[in-house]
Amino acid sequence: MTKTIIKTDAAPAAIGTYSQAVKVGDTVYLSGQIGLDPASMQMVEGIENQIHRVFQNLQAVATAAGGSLADVVKLNIFLTDLGHFAKVNEIMAQYFKEPYPARAAVGVASLPRAALVEADAVMVLSR
Repeated sequence: MTKTIIKTDAAPAAIGTYSQAVKVGDTVYLSGQIGLDPASMQMVEGIENQIHRVFQNLQAVATAAGGSLADVVKLNIFLTDLGHFAKVNEIMAQYFKEPYPARAAVGVASLPRAALVEADAVMVLSR
């Protein structure tokens, strides 16, 4: 099994012992992204801005891996307040088109850097 590590300056640098994404064959596993601005490494303010930033960060990593959000087959979303679920759906529709990926949305007690939302994904690249 050959693993290719994906790294881009267009998304926040890893803040722990992980890679932004790992490609194995045609499958790319994208690590969780929070609302960090990649230039400043500071959290953007507000739930709407954080949701946009999360999808922009995932998009940047997907692009660096040779794909796009259209190639995502599985998306996991973590929210510290499930009351923001409708806002996630609304904003997600700006980044994903039908057919949508499989998805889970989970309420969690807390996230790194006091983020309000985090998402990770699995992407399969077309040949």
